[in-house]
Amino acid sequence: MDYTQILLKPLISEKGTFLKEAVNQVAFFVSRDANKGQIKKAVEEAFDVKVEAVNVVVKKPLAKMVSRGRRRQMSRVPGHKKAYVTLAAGSRIEFFEGV
Repeated sequence: MDYTQILLKPLISEKGTFLKEAVNQVAFFVSRDANKGQIKKAVEEAFDVKVEAVNVVVKKPLAKMVSRGRRRQMSRVPGHKKAYVTLAAGSRIEFFEGV
């Protein structure tokens, strides 16, 4: 797979910003069928950095009850897969610096 199919989008949140500054980790939403080796290779290829470790978190889809007036409907909350990528010392990925 190409790295554009593996790395879907960066996780831009308060936790993601904290990890980037404190521990030199970057978080991405990744394809559900990508493994750690493919994610590591994709990040190294896309951003030209050295990756030390990759941790993966999978959130399963959930069924949720939604009330609409007198009716109740089942709704689905989609799942996703996140990868927390630890970069080597001296490596940085700049997303929105200087904006």
